[in-house]
Amino acid sequence: MRNLSLLQRFKCVDLSFPGSPQCFSIRSETGTVLVASELAITEFDPRTQEVHKEVSLTAEEYLPEDGSGVVVAIQDLPDQESVCVATGSGDVILYNLNTSQLECVGSVESGLTGMTWSPDQELVTLTTGQETIIMMTKDFEPITEVAINQDDFGEGKFITVGWGKKETQFHGSEGKQAEVQPALPWDDRKPRITWRGDGQFFAVSTVCPQTGARKVRIWNRECVLQATSEVVNGLEQPLCWRPSGSLIASTQRHPNKHSVVFMEKNGLLHGDFNLPFGKEQVKVKELLWNSDSTVLAVWMEDLKPGENEHPNTYIQLWTVGNYHWYLKQSLHFGSEPLRALACVCWDPEKPLRLHLLTRGWVSYTYDWGWSTDRSHGTDYHDNANVAVIDGDKILLTTFRQCVIPPPMCAFELQLPVPVNLVTFRSQAQRTNELAALTADGHIYVYGQAYMLMFSLRVTMDQEEPLTLRLLLWLNDDLFLAVAHGKYLTRLLKLSPSDSQDSKDTLEIRYCAKIQAGMLTGVSLPQVASNISSFVVYDDFLLLTTHSHMCHCLNLSTLSIKGLQSALSSDAHQNDETVRKVERGSRIVSVVPQDTRLILQMPRGNLETIHHQALVLAQLRKWLDGLRFKDAFECMRKLRINLNLIYDHNPTVFLANIEMFLKQIDSINYINLFLTELKEEDTTTTMYPCPSRSASSSVSGKGGKKVDIICDALRSTMETLDPQKYCLCILTSHVRKTTPELELALQKVHELRVNPPSGSSSVSAEEALKYLLFLVNVNELYEHSLGTYDFDLVLMVAEKSQKDPKEYLPFLNMLKTLEPNYQRYTIDKHLKRYRKAIHHLSKCGEEHFTELLNLVKDQRLYSDALELYSLNSEQYKTLSVAYAEHLVEQQQAEQAGLLLWRCGENARALQAFVSCTSWRNALAVATHIPLPPEQLALLARDLAEKLLEARRHKQAALCLEQYAKDCEEAISALIQGAAWEEALRLIYLYNRQDIIETDLKSALLDAHSNQTSFLESQKALFIRHKNRLAVVQELKAKARLELFDEDGPDCADAELYSEASSVLTGSHLGSKYSRSNSRISSRSSKNRRKAEGKKHSLKEGSPFEDIALLNALTQIITIVDKMREEVHSLLKALVLFQFDGAASSLQRDYGELLQLMETALPEIWTDNLQQGQTPLTGPNSTANSIMASFQQQRPAVPQQDTEALTAPKMRIAVKWKLSILK
Repeated sequence: MRNLSLLQRFKCVDLSFPGSPQCFSIRSETGTVLVASELAITEFDPRTQEVHKEVSLTAEEYLPEDGSGVVVAIQDLPDQESVCVATGSGDVILYNLNTSQLECVGSVESGLTGMTWSPDQELVTLTTGQETIIMMTKDFEPITEVAINQDDFGEGKFITVGWGKKETQFHGSEGKQAEVQPALPWDDRKPRITWRGDGQFFAVSTVCPQTGARKVRIWNRECVLQATSEVVNGLEQPLCWRPSGSLIASTQRHPNKHSVVFMEKNGLLHGDFNLPFGKEQVKVKELLWNSDSTVLAVWMEDLKPGENEHPNTYIQLWTVGNYHWYLKQSLHFGSEPLRALACVCWDPEKPLRLHLLTRGWVSYTYDWGWSTDRSHGTDYHDNANVAVIDGDKILLTTFRQCVIPPPMCAFELQLPVPVNLVTFRSQAQRTNELAALTADGHIYVYGQAYMLMFSLRVTMDQEEPLTLRLLLWLNDDLFLAVAHGKYLTRLLKLSPSDSQDSKDTLEIRYCAKIQAGMLTGVSLPQVASNISSFVVYDDFLLLTTHSHMCHCLNLSTLSIKGLQSALSSDAHQNDETVRKVERGSRIVSVVPQDTRLILQMPRGNLETIHHQALVLAQLRKWLDGLRFKDAFECMRKLRINLNLIYDHNPTVFLANIEMFLKQIDSINYINLFLTELKEEDTTTTMYPCPSRSASSSVSGKGGKKVDIICDALRSTMETLDPQKYCLCILTSHVRKTTPELELALQKVHELRVNPPSGSSSVSAEEALKYLLFLVNVNELYEHSLGTYDFDLVLMVAEKSQKDPKEYLPFLNMLKTLEPNYQRYTIDKHLKRYRKAIHHLSKCGEEHFTELLNLVKDQRLYSDALELYSLNSEQYKTLSVAYAEHLVEQQQAEQAGLLLWRCGENARALQAFVSCTSWRNALAVATHIPLPPEQLALLARDLAEKLLEARRHKQAALCLEQYAKDCEEAISALIQGAAWEEALRLIYLYNRQDIIETDLKSALLDAHSNQTSFLESQKALFIRHKNRLAVVQELKAKARLELFDEDGPDCADAELYSEASSVLTGSHLGSKYSRSNSRISSRSSKNRRKAEGKKHSLKEGSPFEDIALLNALTQIITIVDKMREEVHSLLKALVLFQFDGAASSLQRDYGELLQLMETALPEIWTDNLQQGQTPLTGPNSTANSIMASFQQQRPAVPQQDTEALTAPKMRIAVKWKLSILK
């Protein structure tokens, strides 16, 4: 549904060239025009009128000087940088554009009637005066010469299967004696040659010498005849093969019409269309396809001369869509002899550029463009009109009311002359009115009902076609237009004349000169280059691309860079701005204030889509305007999630629930809305709005979204009309996060007990049936049973498919039980054990054993304890059972607390002793109370366990205070290196003898052990540190060697990251690099084994560097934790005058700490600690940055990450003694 609009026109006048133009060619490289006359060849630029070259054809006697010579064809040859010219006398001349030299490359004695080059310019065909075809190469070497008129049909001759001869078939009203009509008198009887676009075939139209009628023959590239056309009466001279290769165009004159006909490659007719002229009115001089086969130009002249005895000249541009041919532009050049066209051709590079040259040496260059003429309204009054020009008719379709595929339409406006331009009114609420500019310079205005209101004639020189373009209708009779003058382009303001005699004319009220390039040459940044169509609607830019995507972009939130980014990036899953469309789809129109987008397919048919961005934008407008019904119906039809009604603005929705219910006014729709509710916020997941803040969609109330909506709707419906909204109220109960099936069943039961009286009310049976539709029948039966209402249970069971034998015996049994035990039985059946023990606790002591067993089975000890008082026997029994369960769960201390609380002291003591809870154990033992001997024995047992757990101070406390054995207590303290506490007890109990016997020797042993441990740790630290330096150096060398060999894109490059080994596999021959990958991790044991092998300190192992780092970290951590222990030992050594030992220990420990502090920055360098960060900066090179990126690994194990971080040393802890040297 596109029209051809004139984008710009270039005109060259006063070209004083010798002779008169006979033929011309376009140079594709420079855009200049090569014109051949009977005297010379001239090259000029049609934009600047600059003459580039001119060479005479008479100087070297190629043509006679008297002007009687004829040039039959001219062709630009870019590869040879030459121009080929064929003369009627038989010469083929080559004009070199670089040297300006003429050369005759061949001559035919019988003369030439035509020359045509193949599209690839590898072959040239010449037609001679002897009616032969000469085929030559581009170097003018002859290939073959054949006669044009041949009796044979060709290689593609049809095969008869014996179904009768053509002579025996029906031949129409003229009968079998109908004669073949000869060619028309005005036919020049010259052959016409045309090539197919791929250069594999060419067609020749000639006059048959036997019948005198024209025939078309198709030849292949080797000049072998393929087919001959059938007899076509009235076939005329024009011939042009469509570049796409499908059809050959020619013209045919019928007894009652004049048509353009099409032939297939086999010579059979295939379609036609009628020219808008009488049967004897015009003759067609040429047919010309543009380079992309979209436009067919028809060049015609009147058969009968006009008033000045010269014929009128016409150019018509035709396009096809849906097998219908549209006349898009009509150019009338009048009957002035010098304005008559001499040459017409399309530009070979730009498909919609048409070149014309008149006999008076006036050059026209027309640049056309495709445009869709649509109304520009944005309100509900606009009908989304689209106007299609078809000759003297305007085909109008109103897409708001209906979508009619072309060539059909809603309204057909008939005008007296062909239309060249259509424009719609720009005034608001009157955008359905249109104006049409016709070929004779009149403007016809149509009103709202598409009836002709009036016509106006523009009072300006319109001797040339298409003087006006870019017509804009501003107001009632005010127009803006761009007019082409003789030398300049003007912007015109047109309004009616003030004169009464000329009130139907438009006069120029204002004229402004437009500089070249003001309308088309504005320098703007290119946003995208793959756009096939676009339209601006409201705040949106809608466009289709050659990659078959339809974008809908919000211009109010996008900059130029954002627009470029949106068009270049791929679509996300929930990106509402992009959707796929059919290949070759183009935008026709958008229906204002609606969600419909009309697309046209390449074959011409229409499709209506609802682009999600348009839909969501319109829905947001409706929801902001509280038009819930329009939004709901649109969402239901287009399957938009109904949660958006609430999520768009929760506060507004909750404040207008009553309006929502009244607008929807449909029980089914409300139920549909409730059943689609979910906790997801669709404005952040499914339908994100880029211009919306993240907090704008959050509800003002706390709680879950579904519960809030269900409660709000239910309360409003119960206020408005509970009987009318009964089913909706049931749905609101069921749809809550925790379904309130009991409440829903109670409402059904109330309907059964008190049936409503209204005509629109719902019965209990209908409500229950609806409830069964929402909820599984078995689940509903169990919930009804959980209400303990047997009438309700029976009502549900009767509506279900259950067999009465399944539930009646069970219900009858329940009715015989005591109420509390009955409820216990029901709860146990429904596996509601907490409720079951609650009801069972009310059934008396005789059922306590059953309760205790249920509590043990379901482990409901805490719930059961809450049901009895603290002093009751049942509470004690439950506590003992709970304690036994805790002991089984390895929670003996908590079991002891329970037993102690309920008076089971002996069992509590046993529990405390088993878990070494010595304080609680001794407290319980004192509370019992135990005899002193047993208490001392208990204390010794506890102390023994504490010593085994290396809790020496606590063991000493038990021995001192409860076992009354100070010597054992002091021994435990000395064993645990608690020197100060040991001295306190020694002097407290006056046992100074222990100092000489045990303490001093223990101090010296501790000094010796610490000294030897520090020496071993120092040697191990230095060895690991030196080995790590060697490993890192080897790794750096290996990485550089690999990058030099394979480059940074090597697949193994990531093996050299800081978290990996030096080299793996074949590069260093490690046997571990491949075996590690085969280690199974199906069990924790295997995983531990894999980690152990992975972090092996064995030289050459794959992850030796990580293992060394882990080992160094462990050494530093152990040594650093010795500060307090060394400090205590130093004080004890000084006290007993072991100053030498203390000084040596302080010196050795200080040196080791200093060594570690100094080595920290050497081991854990900045590069190592940065881990996965790429190395960039002013000191980086391209190779280093690329290597840094290649070193990044997808994920580093936690243990490896910890190894890459330097350990922290507790420098602030004071451990040295200043009294020591």
